[in-house]
Amino acid sequence: MLEKNEIEYEKSVLIGIINQYQDEEKSQEYLDELEFLTYTAGGEVMKRFTQKLEKPNPKTFIGSGKLEKVRQYVEENDIGSAIFDDELSPAQQKNIEKILKCKVVDRTYLILDIFAQRAQTSYARTQVELAQYEYLLPRLTGLWTHLERQRGGIGMRGPGETEIETDRRIVRDKIAQLKEKLKTIDKQMAVQRGNRGQLVRVALVGYTNVGKSTLMNVISKSEVFAENKLFATLDTTVRKVVIKNLPFLLTDTVGFIRKLPTQLVESFKSTLDEVREADLLLHVVDISHPQFEDHIASVNQILDEIDSADKPTLMVFNKIDAYKPEPYDEADLMEERQPIHYSLEEWKRTWMNRMGKNVIFISATQKENFEDFRLKVYNTVRKIHITRFPYNNFLYPEYDEETGKLK
Repeated sequence: MLEKNEIEYEKSVLIGIINQYQDEEKSQEYLDELEFLTYTAGGEVMKRFTQKLEKPNPKTFIGSGKLEKVRQYVEENDIGSAIFDDELSPAQQKNIEKILKCKVVDRTYLILDIFAQRAQTSYARTQVELAQYEYLLPRLTGLWTHLERQRGGIGMRGPGETEIETDRRIVRDKIAQLKEKLKTIDKQMAVQRGNRGQLVRVALVGYTNVGKSTLMNVISKSEVFAENKLFATLDTTVRKVVIKNLPFLLTDTVGFIRKLPTQLVESFKSTLDEVREADLLLHVVDISHPQFEDHIASVNQILDEIDSADKPTLMVFNKIDAYKPEPYDEADLMEERQPIHYSLEEWKRTWMNRMGKNVIFISATQKENFEDFRLKVYNTVRKIHITRFPYNNFLYPEYDEETGKLK
């Protein structure tokens, strides 16, 4: 019998491949992230399986020998779901399910499933539902057979559960309806954005779970939901913030992730409009994460896709209180010094130095360097504001960021 606050996690296994595009180290990084995604969705990872392959098997993604090992483990340990790190084709998913006789979920649907859990407003739920239907459409024949079991758990939320009898025509009609519904809401949101006046708009962007919502709470002194799980924030939150008498709008947006499903980028386009229409981006980075440089590259790639890569940007390196360089033994001649061994001061002298004043190191939870951060944001917003309203120059004087005094 479960205690009141105890959660029953679904037993899961993770499956990934090693190839020319992702070596063993990169494959483990992706599986680490997949494990966090699984935990966020309500699963507990019992074991990981990886295989070196030039390219995925077109029928079963991994080789038949490796799949047999997975099948044995699934059977012997009562595993509820097998989660693959890459998107499976409808045929692969169907074939693997026949062999493993358990739920088969790929990274794309796992992310969609988390979004389905996290969507709070009607708007977010509509966006997620649209993405789910677009994912399900080519998979109808394969998915309906296992959805008939009416089981809960990972990958089982959403339209599939209650509409087993749905055929392609009905799903297409549903997709069309949802798109129309989103168009209507988009128009309403565009009007809302227009009604916000000429205040400077600042958007928080960054990888998922880097502390954007925590930072939003500290700056705006408001209670935005923040949690140490992936995709804690789905709904866009806009707050009016005032720093040293200067008002501006601050938006918290959905976090990005590597291999973000295209269905989500499409259906969340209007949420990303907040980023497109921002005057300034605060790109928040979790510097304590070993792969933070990869995270920056992933965010920049998505910003490029939505035509926002050239916007004025402040790089905000968060969680400096949690940053710990890997120990390095100078006596070990075989070990070459890597970026993972750098101290924060050494990082500041790397490519970060070339960004000039557009970089700040903070801890949102501990409020370390927080006044410096507020001052930097104030000066940057002020520059945009007085370009728009030159006659307000005397109202909002410039401050020296080193001394904190008026210039």
